[in-house]
Amino acid sequence: MESGAPARERPRPQGNERAPEEEQRLTRAVEALIFAADEPLGAGRIADVFAEVTGRSAPEADDISEAVERINAAYVEDGRPFRIEEWAGGFQLATHEEWAPFIKTLLAGPRQQSLSRSLSETLAVVAYRQPVTRPEVDFIRGVSADYALRKLMELELIDVQGRSDSLGRPLLYGTTEHFLEEFGLADLDDLPSLREVEELLDDPNFNEERAKLLQLRREDEAGGANGPSAGNGESLDAEASAREAASAQSTTGEEAGQDEAEHDKKNASTES
Repeated sequence: MESGAPARERPRPQGNERAPEEEQRLTRAVEALIFAADEPLGAGRIADVFAEVTGRSAPEADDISEAVERINAAYVEDGRPFRIEEWAGGFQLATHEEWAPFIKTLLAGPRQQSLSRSLSETLAVVAYRQPVTRPEVDFIRGVSADYALRKLMELELIDVQGRSDSLGRPLLYGTTEHFLEEFGLADLDDLPSLREVEELLDDPNFNEERAKLLQLRREDEAGGANGPSAGNGESLDAEASAREAASAQSTTGEEAGQDEAEHDKKNASTES
């Protein structure tokens, strides 16, 4: 072997033919752009971006198509579940039909986890009463809310928002931004009124829990403590007044009916 032999030069590409390194770079760029695009990406747009970034001449449409063919061939060789399809005047990454059930399930979103009755009631108390302590929640629900509060915190629907100034300085709980997102609320002012909640629940026991809420509010006002956030407290009092009036009217009517029935019964007995 002669030591003085000149080094062999690499052949230069002819015409539109690209060097292997440039071809590989174009292929990877095409794949990256199609992967990042939210909609079919046209060959012209791909060529413009490639030219702008590299400072070289824009590749021809045939160059883009050949790059796509190379990418798809690699996908087939690797057993990938997707390929690049050409539709709507552009290229887009798409999964094979056999994987459609998985994609449909994903796009449908996670199944909404329904809250148990205990969690729903506790969350309602926190939402309307906040910031609220655990003893207050226990009093309103009539049972220990320790587990429910911990579970709601795990679900990121409530969190600790400070400590109360009352004896023992218990923790104060309130709802989170995630709570607003989950229930489609812009802010706490969008919470439904207590009457609407009662109609949705269709639960006679709701009156008892609301009465306890009102009792706590009156105690707070009498002691000068801060009540619920602005708007919620006024709504609470207004709803309570309306419901108490309706309840009193209903009770008065029932008592009057009972008195009238007893009076008629006595008259009938006297006549006989």
